[in-house]
Amino acid sequence: MTLPMPAYDRSRLSPGIVHIGLGNFHRAHQAVYLDDLFSRGLGQDWAILGAGVRPQDARMRAALLAQDCLSTVIELDPAEHRARRIGSMTGFIEVQPDNAALIAAMSDPAIRIVSLTVTEGGYFVDPATGRFDPTSAEIVADAARPDHPATAFGAILAALKARRAAGVVPFTVMSCDNLPGNGHVTRDAVVGLARLSDPGLADWVAAHVAFPNGMVDRITPATGPRERALAARLGLDDPVPVTCEPFRQWVLEDNFPAGRPPLEAVGVTFTDHVHAYEAMKIRILNGGHAIIAYPAGLLGIDLVHEAMAHPLIAGFLAKVERDEIIPFVAPVPDTDLGDYLALIQDRFANPEIADTVRRLCLDGSNRQPKFILPSLRDNLVAGRVPRGLILESALWCRYCAGVTDGGAPIAPNDPNWDRLTTVAQAARQDPSRWLAMEDIYGATGRDPAVIAAFDVALRGLWANGTAAVLADFIAA
Repeated sequence: MTLPMPAYDRSRLSPGIVHIGLGNFHRAHQAVYLDDLFSRGLGQDWAILGAGVRPQDARMRAALLAQDCLSTVIELDPAEHRARRIGSMTGFIEVQPDNAALIAAMSDPAIRIVSLTVTEGGYFVDPATGRFDPTSAEIVADAARPDHPATAFGAILAALKARRAAGVVPFTVMSCDNLPGNGHVTRDAVVGLARLSDPGLADWVAAHVAFPNGMVDRITPATGPRERALAARLGLDDPVPVTCEPFRQWVLEDNFPAGRPPLEAVGVTFTDHVHAYEAMKIRILNGGHAIIAYPAGLLGIDLVHEAMAHPLIAGFLAKVERDEIIPFVAPVPDTDLGDYLALIQDRFANPEIADTVRRLCLDGSNRQPKFILPSLRDNLVAGRVPRGLILESALWCRYCAGVTDGGAPIAPNDPNWDRLTTVAQAARQDPSRWLAMEDIYGATGRDPAVIAAFDVALRGLWANGTAAVLADFIAA
């Protein structure tokens, strides 16, 4: 198959956005929306300059530059596979330890938006407090050398400082990561870093730089041998193809003082109620991913759609969502939460995606405090003990012990894996050890009702196995 080039003259594009973090999600989401926009002849001064701050980003840069920064995106509808070339990125900034080239690019007045996909764990947030952690080693290092930053936030701050000195209006900083209040979290990181070395600059950023909140959604598996083989079967020569589900959604606050592309023309929702959409997605979809991931991992199930075909896992998901999550999700404009859950269940069950359970299990130490614990706490405030959500946390603990129910080893799957494994193994004899991780559970881990329910759940998992515990929970 020979894919047609984008339906616009790429030589007429000019960059208006620097995007940090050229992973699969960005190329299947923001880059696709802009590609659609350019195809309509709109906003062609908003092309993307790719960027990265990690050494491994240099490999992606080399791969994309070799194909003129074109990305292959394959939508995996069960009825058919639809492949397209995305041309909305026009260059990729050199990846350097001190980010000098990135800072120079962001200092250019033509750049009016800097966007990020640096993963949920990339914002230096203390899981226990939900606030920026100024004691992180990388942040401390950037504060000591603000003109030679290693982090994305340090580079953003250096560029904002240069623009202020030159009298250039600041760019808007737009997070495209799955975080509650992602704009606020990003603002806290940039301003918090500035306060460590230049309080005056911190005050200026707080007063003059916009950080719109946004909700993004599209299931996008990691690229591996299967995805490359799929591209090859379609006759496509691309070492870094992106596969994704057909569904996509983007909801944004309209807070872009330096201007923005007219993304409403291609389906982006601009609203003052981003928080409602965001809470719905994070709690129902991202929380749902966690609910199915750990029992599937313990039962030796490799793929998400196979997990959804398992009646105990599907039943666990449905019961926890219906009884313990959805009742605490605020109303969302023009959305029925029951219909949204049904949509989520269908998306999880799409066999063409072949999303991996291991990907969903990744980085629980960052994801659990954001996706599961808020719903758990809301139940407690309402006087309810959410046994399903507590069981989910026990399943995470049991998974981090490093062995499946069948005795197969579980490879490290968290930046804090060694610590988690040590605590999880100790928790087999004393379940309260797990909840005592103050940086993750905070006061929730000291709640007597939570401790009691977690004790029963974890001991049951070790004694009787995942399937038996799920069956008992569903039947209760």
